[in-house]
Amino acid sequence: MSSDARTVLSQSHPLVAGVTADSALVRAYQGVRHSTTPVWFMRQAGRSLPEYRDLRVGVRMLDACLDPELSSEITLQPVRRHGVDAGIFFSDIVVPLKLAGVAVEIVAGKGPVFANPVRTLADVEALPDLDPAALAPVREGVALTVAQLGTTPLIGFAGAPFTLAAYLVEGGPSKDHIRARTLMRSDPATWSALMDWTARITGQFLSAQIEAGASAAQLFDSWAGSLSRAQYRASVAPASAQALNSVRNTTYQVGDETRTVPLIHFGLVSTQLLPDFRTLGTGERMVDAVGVDYRTPLDEAATLLGSDVTLQGNIDPALLTAPWERLAEEAHTVLALGRSARSHVANLGHGVPPETDPTVLTKLVELIHSIDVRELPSTGTQA
Repeated sequence: MSSDARTVLSQSHPLVAGVTADSALVRAYQGVRHSTTPVWFMRQAGRSLPEYRDLRVGVRMLDACLDPELSSEITLQPVRRHGVDAGIFFSDIVVPLKLAGVAVEIVAGKGPVFANPVRTLADVEALPDLDPAALAPVREGVALTVAQLGTTPLIGFAGAPFTLAAYLVEGGPSKDHIRARTLMRSDPATWSALMDWTARITGQFLSAQIEAGASAAQLFDSWAGSLSRAQYRASVAPASAQALNSVRNTTYQVGDETRTVPLIHFGLVSTQLLPDFRTLGTGERMVDAVGVDYRTPLDEAATLLGSDVTLQGNIDPALLTAPWERLAEEAHTVLALGRSARSHVANLGHGVPPETDPTVLTKLVELIHSIDVRELPSTGTQA
C-alpha cells in the first residue's frame, strides 16, 4: 500500500451507518466538548482482568492476538466490566511484523524477541512485504468486536514506525535503544529504508482496522522519548506522517457534514516533542488528538499544542494503587486542566499496570462520568 492510499469505509461501517458517529468519544476527538468527559484506558484490554488471565491460560500472546474470537472477547471484557466509552482492539504492535513473515515471538516477562535483527541494508531489503490477505484475522477480529459493541466505538491502534524499527534493530526490548540510534546516525540510507518499510506496514495495519469497523485509531510511539527533538524531526517524524497518510482524511457523511475518522498520537515523550506529535514536521495538524503522558500537565500541553487539537490523558497510573482519595483528587485535577484544550478524553498517562485492582478502574470510570466539568476551574496546577 502506498503512502497516498486512502481507506474507504463501507456503508455498514459504524461511522457511516450512524451507530458511533455521535458518540461522546468520537465527537470529543473531533473537538466537541460535552458536560462530562469520555474515558477509556490504555492497556485496558487484558492486563489486570482475571477473566483475561483465565482466557490466556495455555495460549501464547501472538496466538491470542491472531485468533479473531479470542481477540474480540478480550477487547470486549473491559467495556463490559468498567463501562468505558471505547474498546481498544486487543493486539500487539508486532502483529503486522509477524503477519508479514518476520520471525518474532513474545517471551513472557521479556517482550518481543526477533530471531534475525535488522542491522544492514541487506537485512532491510530482505524484509518481506505484508500481503493484505494476511491481515484477515485482524479484520475479522475487529468486525466481530464492532458487531457486539453497538454504539460504543472501537479504537484501532498501531505501533509507530520508529518503535517498530527500534525493536527490529535491537532484536528485542531495550532500555536505551542504542543500536537503533547508532544505525539512525551512522547509516542514514539504511535507516531511511527501514523506516519506509515500517511506515508501510503500519499504514496497512491501521487501514485494515479502520476498514473493518474501528471508529478511531491511535498511533503509539512508545520509544520516541529516547530521541532529541532534532533527531525526531529529521529521522522519525516523516515516517510517522507517511503511515498516518494511509488513513488520514478518511471521510464519512453525517447529514450534510463531512467528517474524518479521528486519529490520536501518543508516546512517552518529553514536553518539547509534543508539538511535533501534532504536525510530524509537515507544518499542519496531522492528528485530531494528542495523548499526553503523566509527566506534562494538560494546561501546559494545551499551550504547546494550540486550540485545534483534543487532548487525551493523563492520570498517573501509579495512583491506581494509591488510596482512593488521592486517585479521586488526581482525576478532578486532570479533568479541570483538560478544560484548557478544545476537548478532552480522560485516560491514563500510560497503560494500566497489571497489578491494578479492576474494581478501582470501574470506580474511576464512574467518578469521571459523574463530574460535570463545567463546574470545575479551568486552570490550575497538576499535582
